Amino acid sequence: MNKTHNIATFLYPIVSSQNQFSEIVKMRKYSNWFVNQPYLLLTLCAMIWGGNAIAGKLAVGHVSPAMLTSLRWIFAVLIILPFALPHLKQELPLIKKHFPFLFLLGSVGFALFNNIMYLALNYTSAINIGIEQASMPLVVFLLNFALFRIKTNYLQLIGFFLTLLGVVITITKGNPLGIFNQAANFGDLIMLVAVAAYAGYSVALKNKPELHWLSFVAVLGFSALITSAFFTSLEYYRGSLILPDWHAAGVIAYVAIFPSLVAQLFWIRGLELIGSNRGGVFINFIPVFGSVFAVILLGEQFRFFHAISICLVIYGVALTQRKIAN
Repeated sequence: MNKTHNIATFLYPIVSSQNQFSEIVKMRKYSNWFVNQPYLLLTLCAMIWGGNAIAGKLAVGHVSPAMLTSLRWIFAVLIILPFALPHLKQELPLIKKHFPFLFLLGSVGFALFNNIMYLALNYTSAINIGIEQASMPLVVFLLNFALFRIKTNYLQLIGFFLTLLGVVITITKGNPLGIFNQAANFGDLIMLVAVAAYAGYSVALKNKPELHWLSFVAVLGFSALITSAFFTSLEYYRGSLILPDWHAAGVIAYVAIFPSLVAQLFWIRGLELIGSNRGGVFINFIPVFGSVFAVILLGEQFRFFHAISICLVIYGVALTQRKIAN
């Protein structure tokens, strides 16, 4: 069975009842078409990840950040485990061999990043978070240069400074010249820490063992759950723990199913079809969708400096990914 059918099966589990056979055939037909549309998959992925910040903002006051992250990975792991179990059994020796590294990946990329982002949303806007998150490829670029001495060209350097300027404009609310004369928002600052953490996770992925993607997400999700439980215990001892209410239930369901699993599935399949070079640019749509959702769902004000920042960050990131022909 090929990968396409595996993904289709994940989306539409087989039902054994014969009177539902024709419906299953139809679903399989539509699912096979759907999982072969890379631009649709990657666009939906950017929309889902753009909605993650909105969900985090809606959770403020209804569930604490670490508790939200813990519940997110509890339900995500429970959902993916039945599908991942055969692969986990088959790849168990490889998982054991690399578990410390895999645990670190899950702790940083899945737990620490989301913990900090949900905490940052208590202090700053979802629009700001989306713009700052879009600078992540820039940090990946810097880490690759610092650690692996990857050569750069003048276009990439220009892109670096444009992206940096876009982030500074966001943090200073449109007044970059006054960066040293005003206190930066705490939420914006710690979001930059989250971006750096996820960038480190992205660079480290180059050394990940060759696992089936279901095994990989399940192991990292379990690792994130353990790490998030530690952060949740810190919330409890600090007296900042907020148990979820009914308002938070929808948020928890969304972040557990869509950003954690569905978007991962769409992203992997999209890159499989058109490659990482062409598919990676869809990350730049996250702040666009995030801003639209923030205005519609949260009533946040989209200001002129936000538009300038988005343009600078997207264009800057695009330049950093370009190579000059010899």
